[in-house]
Amino acid sequence: MYQLAAPAFAEIEIKKSRFLGQLYPLNSRAEARQQLASIRAQHPDAVHVCWALICTGDSGLDDDGEPSGTAAKPMYNVLVHKDVTNVLAVVVRYWGGTKLGAGGLTRAYGQAISDAFKNAELVEVEYVVEWDIVCAYADESHVRRLSDKFAATVQQLVYTESTTITIAIKQKLAHQFETELVTMLKGQVNIIKPD
Repeated sequence: MYQLAAPAFAEIEIKKSRFLGQLYPLNSRAEARQQLASIRAQHPDAVHVCWALICTGDSGLDDDGEPSGTAAKPMYNVLVHKDVTNVLAVVVRYWGGTKLGAGGLTRAYGQAISDAFKNAELVEVEYVVEWDIVCAYADESHVRRLSDKFAATVQQLVYTESTTITIAIKQKLAHQFETELVTMLKGQVNIIKPD
């Protein structure tokens, strides 16, 4: 799974109609609404502003007056094919005077987003887990050193009769970290993982 490092753009022209393909990284449907309002304000003479959204836990499509399934669906299909998340794809269309037909529209909207991807930098999404590690006060420095080795971030420290260290670690490294931690502290550690 990937996400955009920064917005990306492309423009194509088909039978005098201009299609402005745009990709934006974002984290919520609310951000998408704000971005769409801004785009509509920048392009008041555009005949269509079609979009497709894939966001963690939220997706959406809008053909904005184009025949159903000819604009947003091909854009969405490109996003799925590129295995991206947290992205808003927008195509702004300026009418060129010639009808393209359903097939022509489908190809144009898909191509505008595909071409924008040619100018995009994608970064791999790295999932992070957050754990509470409960250990003896004397073992805190060992946990910190191991956290550094695995590039885990210490989020919080709580001192009571023991030490609770909240860390954030990349999910793909978590199992190896846990194995080394338990071995290093000879089992004298409690790792609390959220459900």
